[in-house]
Amino acid sequence: MTRKAFKYRLYPTQPQHKDLERTLALCRHLYNAALQERREAYRKAGKTVGFYEQKRWLPEIRTELPEYKGVHSQVLQNVIERVDKAFQGFFRRVKAGQKAGYPRFKGQGRYDSFTFPQAGTTGVKLQEGGKRVLLHGIGSVKCKFHRPLEGRLKTATVKREGEHWYIVFSCEVEPQPLPENQDAVGIDLGTNPHFLVTSDGEMVRAPRYFSKAQAQLATAQRNLARKKRGSNRRKQARRRVAKLHRKIANQRKDFHHKTARKLVERYGVIAHEDLNVLGLARSRTAKGVLDAGWAQFLAILAYKAEEAGRRVVGVDPKHTSQDCPVCGHREKRPLWVREFTCPACGASLHRDVAAAINVLARSGRVPDRRWARTEPSGMDTAVAVP
Repeated sequence: MTRKAFKYRLYPTQPQHKDLERTLALCRHLYNAALQERREAYRKAGKTVGFYEQKRWLPEIRTELPEYKGVHSQVLQNVIERVDKAFQGFFRRVKAGQKAGYPRFKGQGRYDSFTFPQAGTTGVKLQEGGKRVLLHGIGSVKCKFHRPLEGRLKTATVKREGEHWYIVFSCEVEPQPLPENQDAVGIDLGTNPHFLVTSDGEMVRAPRYFSKAQAQLATAQRNLARKKRGSNRRKQARRRVAKLHRKIANQRKDFHHKTARKLVERYGVIAHEDLNVLGLARSRTAKGVLDAGWAQFLAILAYKAEEAGRRVVGVDPKHTSQDCPVCGHREKRPLWVREFTCPACGASLHRDVAAAINVLARSGRVPDRRWARTEPSGMDTAVAVP
């Protein structure tokens, strides 16, 4: 059994919208109070307050504060669990010698979801043949089920994204592997002009959604900067900026899903460079790297491959674009050199295709043919070396 998430758009009425905002506000206040209790206990008495100790106070909180009676008890337990996980991550990073990042209080608008941990049995119920969902404390909310829900329902998370509301169901589903496929491919990730180049010579052009929307974003950011802090016009301008960023993120994610699905359907083994994306995001190529979204793409590719019974292999990225895949000669070249002739064996090569072939070879799967070059214009094709 594997876990799979299904995300659907909610269409709450005005009263339901207020109830959702109220529930988020109550959960945020509880989160901050639990965080404050842990901080004060350690600062004043050197005492560590644990998850179960804080959870035992919830019935008393619901008794003394009537507003919390309208929130499902397991939603409140999940808030305490989030605080506990934040501290677990903090101590793990301290132990590993990493930048720790002490858990922070959640300001207004910084707490955007609440979870029903046992949605399959309590708190959430599907209604009207899959057109509405009944949420405890909120009511019957219209929901757009654009695809059928699969498997056994485990948890449900209600999220606020800008002005929209979504519900994310986590379900246990039986894996559905695709027919066995022995074909293997190596991929070389890039930023411009190609997002991805395969060892077969296929090239996928980089959409560069952020770069294309930069003019719109700049205008919206300038309008936001001119507005008076705390004014309604500033809030409207801030929502416009957030909407643009959300559109770019959705476009990028849609492109990643479609590209990963095509690779998984065509190949049984997919090899890629095991890139340090976080390090690259701090270099001079940061804008292109973040616009391409390599980390998100590789994560999507990995889970789609696992679900389909495919293999994804990460290999050492060193010198993949400097080695000749025909003879192995290594020569450092500037990034603007896209096509070259190997001085050792005379093979005419496209830099990215050569890198993809080297990635495939390092995965342990030797390509059946060695590619010499890729035609730069028209249909993306490759020519094999006999």
